Amino acid sequence: MKALIVYFSQTGNTKQIAESIHEEISKHADADIASVSRVDPGTLNQYGLLFVGAPCHSSDLAPPVKGFLERLPMSPDFKLAGFFTHSTYMPDHGEQGTKLYDRWAGRCHLTFEEVSREKNVEFLGYFNCMGKASPDIEAFIKREIITDEVEWEKYLPELRRHPDTNDIKNAKNFALEILGKL
Repeated sequence: MKALIVYFSQTGNTKQIAESIHEEISKHADADIASVSRVDPGTLNQYGLLFVGAPCHSSDLAPPVKGFLERLPMSPDFKLAGFFTHSTYMPDHGEQGTKLYDRWAGRCHLTFEEVSREKNVEFLGYFNCMGKASPDIEAFIKREIITDEVEWEKYLPELRRHPDTNDIKNAKNFALEILGKL
């Protein structure tokens, strides 16, 4: 089996997760890694497994990745897995974390699932984790999302430390889980 890890990254967070998945998959299968802009969707049927990764933009996958997914062939030979990074709490971070995640990252996994149905491709699952925000996004979050100063002071160090070693470990475990489904 041959695998391809495709990603789009602006600040390096998603690239870091893509490289971690590639590192783990490469231990068990022939694996390639490439930026989404360098991959022709017409060549994807040479792979048995496709991982697609994106940063979250406005609660959904970044536009370059959404465009890539739209160009996937119908009923392809490969199976699909997704991953994304975002700058909000994980949904298991209490009621506030769930609410913020749903509002600011909640469409990402749904897009993977919708594309899989539309393209008739088997979707094996997704991984997500927090990632450091760019200075502009950090300012937006403070201005529009987490406006309470006390909450901001708790949130900011959490945001800036991701992806951390635990996120990398979890991404590699996700890669193994996906391989186990084949």
